[in-house]
Amino acid sequence: MTEQELQAIIFASLKKVAPESIPEDLDPDENFREELDIDSYTFLQMLVHIGEQTGVEVPEIDYGRVSTLSGMQGYLTARLSSPDSGKL
Repeated sequence: MTEQELQAIIFASLKKVAPESIPEDLDPDENFREELDIDSYTFLQMLVHIGEQTGVEVPEIDYGRVSTLSGMQGYLTARLSSPDSGKL
């Protein structure tokens, strides 16, 4: 999966849980949960959607690593390139 495909999935997931958001305008290194006022349940819904699209499950211990756009993309890229397809 390319970086552009991953970015499209992340943006689509953000739009799904925060329809008023403009993911392209977010600072990639800022916490998008804080910027968009996304609560824990909504964040979990987003991770489920991303997991359905990528096959990557994000365990709760890693939630802090995926709270920025750049962190999310890096995390997904690393997991997709691992031998077990991202499932830890």
